Amino acid sequence: MPETITTLATRFARRRREPVAVQALRSTAAAVISYVVALRLSSEPLPLTAPLTALLVVQVTLYSTLTTSVRRVNSVVVGVLIAIGFSALVGLTWWSLGLLILASLVVGHLVRVDEFVPEVAISAMLVLGVTQVTDTAWDRVLETIIGAVVGLLVNLLLAPPLWVGPAGAAITDLAGRMSRLLDHLGEEPLGPAKVEQAAARLHEARRLDNDIALVDAALRQAEDSLRLNPRVKEGLLFRLVLRTGLDTLEICAVVLRVACRTLTDLAKAHPDGPLFEPRTADALREVLRHTAVAVDSFALLITAQVSANAEEAEAVLTAELAVARTHRDRLAGLLLTAAREDPAHWQLRGALLSEIDRVLDELGVDKRSQRLLEELDRHTRTRHTGRFGRLLTKRPRLRLPRRARGAAREEG
Repeated sequence: MPETITTLATRFARRRREPVAVQALRSTAAAVISYVVALRLSSEPLPLTAPLTALLVVQVTLYSTLTTSVRRVNSVVVGVLIAIGFSALVGLTWWSLGLLILASLVVGHLVRVDEFVPEVAISAMLVLGVTQVTDTAWDRVLETIIGAVVGLLVNLLLAPPLWVGPAGAAITDLAGRMSRLLDHLGEEPLGPAKVEQAAARLHEARRLDNDIALVDAALRQAEDSLRLNPRVKEGLLFRLVLRTGLDTLEICAVVLRVACRTLTDLAKAHPDGPLFEPRTADALREVLRHTAVAVDSFALLITAQVSANAEEAEAVLTAELAVARTHRDRLAGLLLTAAREDPAHWQLRGALLSEIDRVLDELGVDKRSQRLLEELDRHTRTRHTGRFGRLLTKRPRLRLPRRARGAAREEG
């Protein structure tokens, strides 16, 4: 019984520190406080606009809270001004209501309130639908401002949670799926169903695209939580380490998909016999096995700020890449011999070797350090340009759509 109580207490303490639990408590506190303040300052009997605004404004990060609150207040004020203008000209009829909604939606896009464009029309309809337009308009603006201010104060006084941990876990999970795929590729399919097995692995590689999209969303949330957060001193470095690491994994995922396509074509070209002779298959298996371990170590390395195992992960990564390159050299010699004996499919064997080389090169520690230094330098130049020219060009993201599309076309 005491052990059960201790276990429950430990789980509760752990849950209490999770970002989702912290965010739920902060949002609830902001909504209740804004409602109490609005009851005293607004003439509305139930000023629910204030807690609604607080819930929308108190986002998961301080950066998104600031941007959301500005757009939220802007949308309400614009809607109220449109309603006041309509009330002075026409009453509430079916045609004036339609014209009001149309005008509100158009103006909402013009003032760039983004996701709060419908809020412009909602505010205008609620204000126009009452008899005391001026009083109701003022109360709605006041409640919105109260909710926005309370939400900002809650985020300033109660620091938002950091979402680096969930983003690191998502990256680690992605690397785990890529590692398992590499292990599966090392198991040469046998029998009459080997073409279907190779095609199944190709579909498994293609599903990595969806996984990368989910990890990217988690990473964007983590990047926002590091911006303007008083608890983080090196937020830019954390963001760049995670972002460049995910970009490397994305490149590797694209190359793995191409490698799976190459193995599928080889399986189709050898429907009755093995894809490789035994020594070549063994060398390929060893290369892929050590590359799989390297992928896991790479993920641990780039999430070092949450795992605190950077030195160990870098040592394992360096060792596994060295062993993988040794087996890769042995594989290259065997593939060259096979190409001489069976020149009909030398292109596919050469393509497979180049794809392995690309993955090993992308996972290298030196390549990672070079990419990180380049991004740090680029951000420094961008900050300097923004200070004196206010960002002459829009900040490019580190996503790789063109590269991914090019590799997809290469896959066929």
